[in-house]
Amino acid sequence: MDTKNVIAAITLSSAIIILWSLFMIPEQPPKNQNLDEKNKIEQNTDTPSLEQKETLVTLSRDEALNQNKRIKFENDNIIGSISLKGASIDDLTFKNYKVDLNSEKKVTLLGPRNIDKGYLVESGFVTTDKNIDIPNSDTVWSIVGNDELTDESPIKLSWTNDQGITYEKEISLDDKYLFSINQKVINGTNKKYDFYSYGQIIRNKIPEDMTDFYINHEGFVSSLDEELIEEDYDNIQEKKFTKIAQKGWLGIGDKYWITSLIPPKNKEFKTTFDYKNKFRANFITTNPITLNENDSIEEELQIIVAAKRVDVIDGYAKKLNIDKFDLVIDWGFLYFITKPLFFGIDYFFKLLGNYGLAIIAITICIRLAFFPLANFSFRSMAKMKALQPEMVRLKELHKDDKMKLQQEMMALYKKEKVNPMSGCLPILVQIPVFFALYKVLFVTIEMRQMPFYGWIHDLSERDPTSLFNLFGLLPYDVPSFLIIGAWPVAMGVSMWIQQKLNPAPTDAMQAKIFAFFPLFLTVILAPFPSGLVIYWTVNNVLTMAQQVFIMKRTTVKTAT
Repeated sequence: MDTKNVIAAITLSSAIIILWSLFMIPEQPPKNQNLDEKNKIEQNTDTPSLEQKETLVTLSRDEALNQNKRIKFENDNIIGSISLKGASIDDLTFKNYKVDLNSEKKVTLLGPRNIDKGYLVESGFVTTDKNIDIPNSDTVWSIVGNDELTDESPIKLSWTNDQGITYEKEISLDDKYLFSINQKVINGTNKKYDFYSYGQIIRNKIPEDMTDFYINHEGFVSSLDEELIEEDYDNIQEKKFTKIAQKGWLGIGDKYWITSLIPPKNKEFKTTFDYKNKFRANFITTNPITLNENDSIEEELQIIVAAKRVDVIDGYAKKLNIDKFDLVIDWGFLYFITKPLFFGIDYFFKLLGNYGLAIIAITICIRLAFFPLANFSFRSMAKMKALQPEMVRLKELHKDDKMKLQQEMMALYKKEKVNPMSGCLPILVQIPVFFALYKVLFVTIEMRQMPFYGWIHDLSERDPTSLFNLFGLLPYDVPSFLIIGAWPVAMGVSMWIQQKLNPAPTDAMQAKIFAFFPLFLTVILAPFPSGLVIYWTVNNVLTMAQQVFIMKRTTVKTAT
């Protein structure tokens, strides 16, 4: 029994270490990619030019924004501008999210193509007819009518080429994060042409603040014909991804932000993720639209550049009927636990007004849900503890006959109806809930920068205090690897007390391993989100209360 418990404990600690410390594969240099004949259409959508590449690191953001005329947009959630050169959405800031707790600066996601952190979205029509001029990244569009985009007033852009073909874009914005683009081609000639619509997201480089953990996907993401596809930046640097689909969406996701494209409905399209000195997520329709003489064609697509709020993402998924769009939030393989757990925490937050209190409330609910199972386990463990003197007696009596000792031990377990593996049940039950809660705290923007009480100002970050300066009482800072906060220490102490309530291993080496385990987990969990440590600590306290209650009511008769 003791050996199996040791294995269970070591397995748990190893899982925590592995899932916390695994980093994504380091960035690798891109390989050359040759375009074959069937990708000629995609070449029409490549940007920027060589001259623009040379200026990527020489222009500041403000200088780049002032280079071209722009149309401003704003609603209650975002503010930014659309460049008339290229008609690209390349300037977007989230009005309600700060970069960090100590700054009033807001999070800016998109930026012009000719700065180091260029990140933009553009769309349009292309054709295989090389005799037709089509809009590109250097095209300067004209404003028709209203010159400011809000959730109550759309804008219209227009450009006419030398052949007498006019391209138009009508762009509307909702009250959150959705841009709807109705793009149109008007043929003023006596010829007919074939066109393909496209949209693309361009990002110059991997974001510096990317969280390099396998627990959360950041990079290319899409759902194509109901298949969720996630590709890392380094994978796309090595090899481009392409797939033809009948429906779906594509995008580039950060930890808390998503930039996505929803192609025209009921149109087959080809999705490409590639890297050619910049990252690109692109779609292009596969079947041409014929533009007859003196006629017009039009198509609509959507662009969502959003903070990954669960209600917002789920709302767009339902409203626009976007398959698997809710999975831009990386709920993980424990989706069936993680998402309901979030909704439970969010319910208690709305009720109590604090996410820390909500975590404590959900911890109590989890304990109640597993109360019968825990009761069974603790009764068995209480009997095991009561059996310790008898087990020591049997071990001494049969110390020279291992087979006889095993037989007597099994007979004792059977007589007292004790399951020696029952002590592992609480651990096995807690593991998926523990990691599901870790996921919730790590990936949901609702938890970002949310305070508890006292020194915890952000439940999604580690406890900032340290045992090594007496939690701030001594006037000096400690290195980051020595930051073991008050909540992790409380968690370790509660685990140590809880351990004392369990049957002690009869083997001296196993006893030492178990005695070291609370200290080990205290150090391991110190860098974890403080909300997770609060959950673990409160869970330990509730577990101890339940154990004490059951042990006081449990007796066995084993004397011989």
